[in-house]
Amino acid sequence: MENNEIEKKLESKNVKPTAMRTLVYKTLAESGKALSLADLEQRFEKVERSTIFRALKTFEENFIVHPVVDGSGSVKYAVCDDDCTCNIHDLHVHFYCTRCGRTRCMKELPIPNIKLPEGYTYDNAQFIINGVCPRCD
Repeated sequence: MENNEIEKKLESKNVKPTAMRTLVYKTLAESGKALSLADLEQRFEKVERSTIFRALKTFEENFIVHPVVDGSGSVKYAVCDDDCTCNIHDLHVHFYCTRCGRTRCMKELPIPNIKLPEGYTYDNAQFIINGVCPRCD
């Protein structure tokens, strides 16, 4: 993905495309999997943790990435589709490989609509499938 494409994407979400934000987005988009803050820190050894974290939070607030709680002990971040608003209708299943630790969005598998008892409301739902991915099988 070219930097000018990334810059246009960030600007379309009203996010100023700084060099660090562009780099973080490019890394997430090209990874093919959800990455944690620690994963990104390892890739950008000379960058302050707080700088990476702020970029991720800005992306999350502007529907550029969504957080994934996959049971691995750390929150991971995956790139949203262009039309994502990160509401309950955009939620999908995530797959966590117990061998390699990769987390993959399965956007083709939406989380089913669950009818909660009266008086209950929800903002978010996580549906994680744990198993072995094709790379590790």
